[in-house]
Amino acid sequence: MSIVRRNNLLFPSLMNEMFRPDWFGGMENFGNTLPAVNIKENERNFELEIAIPGQKKEDFNIEVDNNVLTISMEHKKEDEVKEDNYTRREFSYSAFKRAFTLPETVNEDKINASYTDGILRFTLPKKEEALPKPKRLIEIEK
Repeated sequence: MSIVRRNNLLFPSLMNEMFRPDWFGGMENFGNTLPAVNIKENERNFELEIAIPGQKKEDFNIEVDNNVLTISMEHKKEDEVKEDNYTRREFSYSAFKRAFTLPETVNEDKINASYTDGILRFTLPKKEEALPKPKRLIEIEK
């Protein structure tokens, strides 16, 4: 397993960790539980899906720095109800932070993200040189 050290935190490589069933690489949790992550690779890119229902896209902070994709979320909610003899005040706080070391084959400039139906989706395109090349026929010279 390849490990990268950033700011005294260790981050497993995305390529080395993507087939581990527990996939607990490079994360901090400041709330309930960490969101589930699905990682898929095809010929042209990697795709990440993270289940984080009930949020707004503004709640997320997503950065790429030195081959590390960091996803964090912080959500605070406060409700206050005042009636005759009492005041009821409820608040909640949830947050998480996850970081993934990207393979060198990922084109960092073309990463994109979307948030729909509680799923945060990332497309991490591969660099042109990492894409599979078509077969070619080599003829034997005379």
